[in-house]
Amino acid sequence: MELHDVWFVLIAVLWTGYFFLEGFDFGIGVLTKLLARNRTEKRVLINTIGPVWDGNEVWLLSAGGATFAAFPEWYATLFSGFYLPLLLILVCLIVRGVAFEYRAKRPEEQWQRNWENAIFWTSLLPAFLWGVAFGNIVRGVKIDQDFEYVGNLWDLLNPYAILGGLVTLSLFTFHGAVFAALKTLGDIRERARKLALGLGLVTAVLALAFLLWTQADNGDGKSLVALVVAVVALVAAIGANQMGREGWAFALSGLTIVAAVAMLFLSLFPNVMPSSLNEEWSLTVTNASSSPYTLKIMTWCAVIATPVVMLYQGWTYWVFRKRIGTQHIAEAAH
Repeated sequence: MELHDVWFVLIAVLWTGYFFLEGFDFGIGVLTKLLARNRTEKRVLINTIGPVWDGNEVWLLSAGGATFAAFPEWYATLFSGFYLPLLLILVCLIVRGVAFEYRAKRPEEQWQRNWENAIFWTSLLPAFLWGVAFGNIVRGVKIDQDFEYVGNLWDLLNPYAILGGLVTLSLFTFHGAVFAALKTLGDIRERARKLALGLGLVTAVLALAFLLWTQADNGDGKSLVALVVAVVALVAAIGANQMGREGWAFALSGLTIVAAVAMLFLSLFPNVMPSSLNEEWSLTVTNASSSPYTLKIMTWCAVIATPVVMLYQGWTYWVFRKRIGTQHIAEAAH
C-alpha cells in the first residue's frame, strides 16, 4: 500500500471519529428543543457535553489539516467549490462555541434564551450541511481539466445530497438521544429513550434509501458489507434502546455512523473528488497527493501524536462518566 493510500484511510478515520463524537454533540444541541421541557432540563443536556464538546472538534481540525497537507489539490478544490456551505458550517461552529460559554454569563432570561436558540440552530445546520457536502463528494461535482470546481451553489443542492443531509441530521439526533439516555437520570432519561425510538425509525428509513442509492451508483462488494453492518447496527441500536441497555445502544448507534462513513469512503476510493463532467478530470489519491517525502514526515508525526491525543481524550470521558439530572442543577445556574 502506497503512502497516499494510507493517508486516504487515515483521513477517513479522522472524519469517522469526528462524526462519531461530534454527532452526539450536534444531536444534544437539537434535543435542547425537542426533548427539554424547561430551562433546567436544557441545562442538564448542555452539561452532558460540556466537558467534551471542544475536544470532539479537534477531530475536525485534524481531518482538515491532514487533507491540506496530504492532498493539497483535494483541499483546494473542496474548499473553493464548497466555499459557502463550509463557511456557514464554520460560522455555526464559532457561534455554537460562544453560546456554550456565554449562556450563563448573565442572569437575564432573554439573554440565556437567545444563546439556547443559537445552540439549537448551530447544531442543526452543520448536522445537515455535512451530509450535503459528503453526498456531493461521493456523487461527483463539476470539476474541469484544471481540477477547479466550475459549478455553482445550486448544483450542490441536488436530491441525493439533500437526502444525505437529512440522513446525517436524523442519525446525529438519534445518536444524541441515545447519549442523553446514557448520561441522564430521572424523567428526562425515560423521555430520551422514547424519543430515540421514533428518531431511530425515521433514521432507518432515510439511511436505507441513501445507502442503497449510494451502493447502486458507486458501490462494490466492500461497500455492500459496510452497508449491511450499518443497517444491522442501527436496528440493533433501536432494539437495545428499547430494552434499556443505553450503553449498548450508544455503541451500536456509533457503529452505525462508523459503517456508514466507511461505506462512503469505500465508494469514493481511489477518487477523492470525482468529476461529473469527465472521469479523467477526477481528483484521485495519486494526482491530488503531496510528495512521498511530505507524506513520510506526516506519518511519523501521526504515529507519535495520535496515541497521546486519544489517551487524553479517553481520560476526559472517563473522568466525566457519571450521569446527571435536574437535581444536580443549582437554582443559581439560571
